Amino acid sequence: MQTDIDPRNLIGRKAFDLNGAKIGTIDEVYLDDATGTPEWAAIRTGLFSRDAFVPLEPSELTGDGTLRIPFERALIKDAPDFGVGRHLSPEQELQLYHHYGLDIAPPQPPPPDQDFGKIAGQENA
Repeated sequence: MQTDIDPRNLIGRKAFDLNGAKIGTIDEVYLDDATGTPEWAAIRTGLFSRDAFVPLEPSELTGDGTLRIPFERALIKDAPDFGVGRHLSPEQELQLYHHYGLDIAPPQPPPPDQDFGKIAGQENA
């Protein structure tokens, strides 16, 4: 999904599954703690039902302003329920990633500093 979208603009938009079936309306958007980018959306699945958490990546915001989620409605409705309005813990996020079968890459160490120990202005012989 585009990462330059203001998460407040997602609230109230309709969400559909991969087959075009309506899931519900976006209730809340959760940001990544490290990057501040929108990562999860809580979708109200009905008038008296709970919110279902869906990943915003690899979801797509369409030209008509709806969110297309590349998973089937049944899988989305069976997502773990953590309640809305609270911070998602790393453990809860991991449960959601596993539920949707998404791989999360372990944090990559920074590349080695190739210039470490060299003095500016000196070239290798």
